Amino acid sequence: MNVDELYQTIILDHYREKHHSGLREPFDVEVHHVNPSCGDELTLRVHLDGDTVGDVSYDAEGCSISQASTSIMADLVIGRPVTEALALHDEFLEVMQSKGELTPDEDRFEDAIAFAGVAKFPARVKCALLGWSAVRDAILQAQAKEQ
Repeated sequence: MNVDELYQTIILDHYREKHHSGLREPFDVEVHHVNPSCGDELTLRVHLDGDTVGDVSYDAEGCSISQASTSIMADLVIGRPVTEALALHDEFLEVMQSKGELTPDEDRFEDAIAFAGVAKFPARVKCALLGWSAVRDAILQAQAKEQ
């Protein structure tokens, strides 16, 4: 199995077995994001536990890339300090905007490394970023509510 096939398998596994899918309580903020170019929709909830992402849950409709990316994103940010979760968002965005030129650190990105190949297809980048953009938005809103 080559690397591209492995990445496709990771994406399909997360699409079939979505981690953290289903809206849960308690939550601090709920956001709704839509990718107008393809119709993917996502409702996402974030619960902060102090300066830590305590929980992320979501309900999504859309392609395998957007749903798998959201599943993987939730795995990565839950339990991390908010600053680190936001830094992961920024790093993932940079990889997605690199047109396949950047390879993320596998130890840091875990299954999200599977999306490095998606960056080569500009039409699919928005799909991969949908959940990441939503979680950033929700975290920032939750922080603003606390102030």
